[in-house]
Amino acid sequence: MSVNGKKVLHMDRNSYYGGESASITPLEDLYKRFNIPGSPPESMGRGRDWNVDLIPKFLMANGQLVKMLLYTEVTRYLDFKVTEGSFVYKGGKIYKVPSTEAEALASSLMGLFEKRRFRKFLVYVANFDENDPRTFEGVDPKKTTMRDVYKKFDLGQDVIDFTGHALALYRTDDYLDQPCQETINRIKLYSESLARYGKSPYLYPLYGLGELPQGFARLSAIYGGTYMLNKPIEEIVIENGKVIGVKSEGEVARCKQLICDPSYVPDRVTKVGLVIRVICILNHPIKNTNDANSCQIIIPQNQVNRKSDIYVCMISSAHNVAAQGKYIAIASTTVETGDPEREIKPALDLLEPIEQKFISISDLFAPTDLGTESQIFISRTYDATTHFETTCDDIKDIYKRMMGSEFDFEEMKRKKNDIYGEQEQQ
Repeated sequence: MSVNGKKVLHMDRNSYYGGESASITPLEDLYKRFNIPGSPPESMGRGRDWNVDLIPKFLMANGQLVKMLLYTEVTRYLDFKVTEGSFVYKGGKIYKVPSTEAEALASSLMGLFEKRRFRKFLVYVANFDENDPRTFEGVDPKKTTMRDVYKKFDLGQDVIDFTGHALALYRTDDYLDQPCQETINRIKLYSESLARYGKSPYLYPLYGLGELPQGFARLSAIYGGTYMLNKPIEEIVIENGKVIGVKSEGEVARCKQLICDPSYVPDRVTKVGLVIRVICILNHPIKNTNDANSCQIIIPQNQVNRKSDIYVCMISSAHNVAAQGKYIAIASTTVETGDPEREIKPALDLLEPIEQKFISISDLFAPTDLGTESQIFISRTYDATTHFETTCDDIKDIYKRMMGSEFDFEEMKRKKNDIYGEQEQQ
């Protein structure tokens, strides 16, 4: 918004950046936050060496958030590391996700004939171009369902599971009966992200995800934005059904439009579900991951008789988020029953032994007010996915509702050139 010439005032009731997706430091604060008695044992090292994300997410190397960061130059303030591996759960074990032809042929996830069929499918996806009907091979991207595309290549259930959930990153199986274009593009995004760095398609910022909002705050400041932490929000002032300001500590900051998360406007959102997240501190890498210092594990719902997937994100001291020799693994899933801890057990079983667990169960909210009249634009709660693609869709949706036009990456690039000049981009 600042880049687009809007005057932006950013107020946060917390003393730290990032709201519910903050990175908590020192470790003592995490213990307090989860009401764990006593202080961390000495074996945890220095409290200041920890930066623990409350909400675990990786960035797709070729995804929307990385594009936003690159185009807005927020990358000046951040350092990233590639996540070492992406794994998928099958029959109680974890396997590396094959996403290139060579890996597909070497993978122990599939039998020999299955591998050939899967390789054919990957080649088809790589060559697919929605603007060139010659690449369709009889498939209509806007009509043919993904289920039919899988049938065309004669792929078995296990392969369908990891393709839909570990490559296309769907949380449920609803996509199977929808037109295949979206799924094919998602698999292409995964493969292209992987092609950029080789080990996995995911990136993670050093010092934790809390660095992201700080980077955007700095960018906003360059364009005249103002940031205030520790500002309690007493009231959102509304006149004739439209927002005109925000009251804090007796003063009113006047505004024409307001963006906020659901916690500031409980009367304008509706609960759409629950997410359970378990932060686990380990003193060992996860078994069967080749001692990776960071990885993602996806447990497809079919493998554990559920409707939605379970995710595990693991990072370590290599990312400056934990003491030397320590690992942080965060398991998350959408809650489906009255016993969420039992639902997430398959993930925790992969992590044993666990030194310390921090369990949170959070409501998922979606706005009931889209802001057309009130000019209040409310974000959705962070979901259980372990990447930022759904969050970016939400940001673009808010942008469109506010500005009346689609968010344009190219426009962002041009605006930035006006300030920094072309030279510095080289």
